[in-house]
Amino acid sequence: MDWSERALLSETVRAALAPPDADADAVLAELGWLEMLDAEPDDAIGVVFEALGATGTRSTALDDVMAAALGTKPRPDLAVMLPSFGAWDPPGSRTPDHVVAAGLATARVATARDLLVVGRGPSGCCGITVAVTSAEARRVHGIDPDAGLHAVTIALLTAAAADAVDDATWAAAVALGRRAVAHEIAGACRTMLALARAHALDRVQFGRPVATFQAVRHRLAESLVAVEALDATLRAAADEPNATTAALAKATAGRTARTVAAHCQQVLAGIGFTTDHPFHRLLKRTMLLDGLLGTADAITIDLGRQLLATRRVPTLIEL
Repeated sequence: MDWSERALLSETVRAALAPPDADADAVLAELGWLEMLDAEPDDAIGVVFEALGATGTRSTALDDVMAAALGTKPRPDLAVMLPSFGAWDPPGSRTPDHVVAAGLATARVATARDLLVVGRGPSGCCGITVAVTSAEARRVHGIDPDAGLHAVTIALLTAAAADAVDDATWAAAVALGRRAVAHEIAGACRTMLALARAHALDRVQFGRPVATFQAVRHRLAESLVAVEALDATLRAAADEPNATTAALAKATAGRTARTVAAHCQQVLAGIGFTTDHPFHRLLKRTMLLDGLLGTADAITIDLGRQLLATRRVPTLIEL
């Protein structure tokens, strides 16, 4: 997909998701999301998840990304159990006579028929598909209840058929999921910046728009630099797809969201602290997304430990 095709697709997806009452999953299905994910995964993930973030729309597309990366054909009635908030290890465990798991799931778990769980078994990772009725799903009412996340637990006393999923496959699925979430954060950050810029241009203080004040311009400029740096990191992660570049992209996304949110909230001033302005929805969504598949702080600490253990700095991209 060349630049012009990607730009056209991005415009189409954002326009389709823009209406406040849009059903994101239905819209994406009509646009051929699963076909795009199969044919052009990098472009599909970048375009779709940035549009979801920019519009603040809830979707269960992350289930499809994780399922595809785990070698399972995505389908609308298949949900995937995610690790607990802030974690990225497989959420389940399996022995010959029982399956136990605890983690998160998107809103799809409320309507799906099957749930795909990756867990540790006696011989390593394995993928277990169980009926959703075998799991206990509880809606999460936290910082962003509109996101539709569910806390899911499973305790089966009978053996379940398992598919081999090695550690490398799980790591690849986490990496792709992290890139998808990072793209969604990037889209939300761009919208936060656009809202703050529009307010700065419209708000008049001391006889002139606050956008002419140097302090305001500096905050907006620093936000733009952070967003563009995140975009460059995401492009590098797509060019050199591996666990480390994906981890850096996810960590950068979390840090970028904090930077942009802090600066934009200051520019928005009092209105930015109220629920009358749409800024709060984007702020809450980025705070939630930062915790999916590892927070920025946890990932950074983990990468630091790896560097100390190996005593070498890996070559991330070939220049």
